[in-house]
Amino acid sequence: MIIDSHQHFWIYDPKRHDWIGDPIIQKDFTPEDLKKIYKENSVDGCVAVQADQTLGETDFLLDLASKNEFIKGVVGWIDLRTKNIDDTLQQYKDHKKLKGFRHIVQGEPDPNFLLRPEFTRGISKLETYDLCYDILVFPHQLGAVLEFVKQFPNQKFVIDHIAKPYIKDGFYDGWAILIKEIAKQENVFCKLSGMITEADFNTWTPTQITPYMELVLEAFGTSRLMYGSDWPVCLLAGSYSKVKDLVVNFVASLSDEEQQAIMGNNAIRFYNLK
Repeated sequence: MIIDSHQHFWIYDPKRHDWIGDPIIQKDFTPEDLKKIYKENSVDGCVAVQADQTLGETDFLLDLASKNEFIKGVVGWIDLRTKNIDDTLQQYKDHKKLKGFRHIVQGEPDPNFLLRPEFTRGISKLETYDLCYDILVFPHQLGAVLEFVKQFPNQKFVIDHIAKPYIKDGFYDGWAILIKEIAKQENVFCKLSGMITEADFNTWTPTQITPYMELVLEAFGTSRLMYGSDWPVCLLAGSYSKVKDLVVNFVASLSDEEQQAIMGNNAIRFYNLK
C-alpha cells in the first residue's frame, strides 16, 4: 500500500494564504483534484497536513477526511502555548482521523521557539492522547530541534521535508551533522518530502538530491523514513509523478519489504492509520 504522508488542501484566500506567492498554486486544491492524481499514480491514501494556523483549518481538514475515505489521517493545528490546552485537546479527542499537530516553526523569528516553556508544556500533553507532532523547520533551527526532541523521548516526532536543506545552494555539511544527531533519538522519524522545492525549481535533477536522501536513509534507516509528496506545493518544481518517481527510484535497490515500509507502511505505523 502506498501512503502519501504529507499533502495539503486549501480553498485559496489571498489574505489567509499570503505565504503562497506563486500563481501556480494560487487556487483551490481539493480532494477531488487529488483523487484523480492518486488514481493515475497508484496511491492508496494520504495524511492531510495543515497549511494555516487556525482551529478552523483543523476542522476543515477533519471535515474533508470524514467525507473522503482516502484521507486516512489529519495533522492539524492548535495553539500548544495556551493555558487551556487540555480543554482543546479534549475537544478533539473523539476525532479518530486526527493524528497529530504541526506548527509552522520555520516562520518563527525566535530560533529557540521549540524550547520555550509554554510550547514544551503543550507538547508534553500530546502523548496522553496518542498524538504525533510534525516538526517543520529550516536547517538553522536544527540545534533547537535536537534539544527539543531529547526532552520528550516517548513522544512521536517526524521531521518534515528532511528539514528543508538548502539544496539549491549546495549546502550540506551543517545540516547533515545535526540530522544524524537528531536521528539517534529513536522516537524521531523523517519524511522524504518537499525536496524538489528546496532545489532549483527549473533545473533540479535526481542526482542533485540523491546525497540528501542517502544521508537521511543512513541516519534514520528504512524503518523511520516515509514518502510524502508535499502536493500541491510540489507543483512549483514538478508534477506529482516526478515527486513520486524521485523516491521510488531512490529506494528501488532496497528489499521489497523496505520499499513498502518507506512508501506506506511506516506512515501507517507512525500515524496509526486505519
